[in-house]
Amino acid sequence: MVRPGAPELLPEERCRSTLQAALAAGGAPRGATVTLILADDEELAELNAAHMGKPGPTDVLSFPLLPPSAFPVHPGQHPAVRSVADEFILPPAEAQSLGDIVISVERAVAQALAGRGGQTGEVVWSPSDELRLLITHGGLHLCGWDHAEPEEEAAMRALERAVLEGSVAG
Repeated sequence: MVRPGAPELLPEERCRSTLQAALAAGGAPRGATVTLILADDEELAELNAAHMGKPGPTDVLSFPLLPPSAFPVHPGQHPAVRSVADEFILPPAEAQSLGDIVISVERAVAQALAGRGGQTGEVVWSPSDELRLLITHGGLHLCGWDHAEPEEEAAMRALERAVLEGSVAG
């Protein structure tokens, strides 16, 4: 979903294929659905304040509906998160919603043009590449990935790069 006023950096199909690759890499169940909203700084600032308690806009927010334990265990993940992915069975003909991702396209453009992209703040690339990264990043968050601990952050960044380089099939 593209909010009015949000610039179109990528065709819808490219957004979809990027998100599908991220979800597959993150261990999402086949047939799962996600709502992807491309918005602006104003909307992200409101969501950031309401849900994260932080002022100002951010680039991407993910709102997962499933706990991290619903997905396969991954490198760096806290050992207390036990995977129940083998027990996670979708009802027949039912699509499981994994949650929502909201991205500020305005932030993606600004970060890319200022050379502050790549989630590390040091990558210079196009706004469309930054948007692809934010879609990937948000998708991995919905699949239980995080970057609070250094080992998991390194694993998440490596998986993001693999998805963006196309070395992980969608």
